Amino acid sequence: MNALVPELSVSDINKSLNFYLNILLFKLEYQRPEDKFALLSLDDCQIMIEEINDYWKTGELSYPFGRGINFQIVVNNSNELYENVRIHQYPIKIEIQDNWYRADTKLIGQKEFLIVDPDGYLLRFAQNLGEREYEEDPVVGE
Repeated sequence: MNALVPELSVSDINKSLNFYLNILLFKLEYQRPEDKFALLSLDDCQIMIEEINDYWKTGELSYPFGRGINFQIVVNNSNELYENVRIHQYPIKIEIQDNWYRADTKLIGQKEFLIVDPDGYLLRFAQNLGEREYEEDPVVGE
């Protein structure tokens, strides 16, 4: 088990299992059908999903769940996953693209795309493109 494994409350465990296993190609590590619970993995990432119950409920849930959070899921091959999502004609929120994010004096590259799962959780699938030096734009007039 990873040190941090998010557990997502889902409205329908079977619908979520179909989505994560067949469209996103996660692997089922184990499940407890009596609890409507499953642990899933994709490359080095893990998530748990469990159908909504009163035990973990901290407030009223309404779609989209997970407002204000996106889960970055680092994968080995974002193109392959992206194509599988397209084959299943699942809606893509942000098409696959290369993005470079500044981290102090370096740029960190990711090939990424975003989708929303059936319960409204925002998922960002990213493949590492490496690092390069950040070159600051010169200030005009100096």
